[in-house]
Parts: sequence; structure tokens; C-alpha cells
Amino acid sequence: MSAPTGRTRSLFPLDWVGLPRISLGGPGIRIEEYVDGETYVVRAELPGVDPSREAQVALVDGNLRIRVDRREPHVAKGHTEFHYGSFDREVTLPAGAREDGVTATYDRGILEVRLRLGPPEVRGLEIPVRNGNGR
Repeated sequence: MSAPTGRTRSLFPLDWVGLPRISLGGPGIRIEEYVDGETYVVRAELPGVDPSREAQVALVDGNLRIRVDRREPHVAKGHTEFHYGSFDREVTLPAGAREDGVTATYDRGILEVRLRLGPPEVRGLEIPVRNGNGR
């Protein structure tokens, strides 16, 4: 029996530290976002999607939600590297993003969502403080 070397033997031959993180849930929706003057723009890569049937865009609680449900066509084929199924992406909207006048367009595999920007809304409620002895 050989003497221990102080190194533990891994079940996996790769050193997992330092490798890029990957999504285990399948491919995600890749986006880019930027400000164009007074407009916040989010662009999402959605190649091969029928936007009227397979894509949903919503604004919920200060977030932009993109959902795609791409179904595999029922045709005989030998090999595919296309991704089918449901994909979601949520983007936090910047302060001042306005929900009125939001637009979403799809062209050549790119979904583009545009929102107007304005001054951030100050939300809050001032609560009066009463004296603890009822006065």
C-alpha cells in the first residue's frame, strides 16, 4: 500500500474551479440592453421563432419578461442542434422606465423591446408618528 500524498482523488478528471458557469436548464435567451437617447432598449436573440405564436413579452413588477415556447416540428430528421422547448428571461427595468408606449418588434431573429425613460418616480408613504401615551 502506498503512502497518502495529501491529494484527494476526484471522480471527475477535470478541475471544475475556474470553468465558466453554464446553465443546466438548457440554452438561455441572450440579450443586449442599452439606452438610446430617452429610450431603454432590450434586444433578444430568438432565431427561428414565430413571434405571434411562440413569444410572449410582459412587464411585471418593474421587470421585463420574455418567454419563448418553441416546439419541434413533427418531421423525420436525422440530426438537429436546434434548441426546442420553453425559454425565459427576466430583465430588471432601470429607474424611470415608463410602461406607457412600450413597443416590441421582431425582425430577422431579433426581438427588440423599447421603453421610454423619464425621471424616476419617487414612491413612498410618509407615516405620522404618534406619541405613545395617546396624545
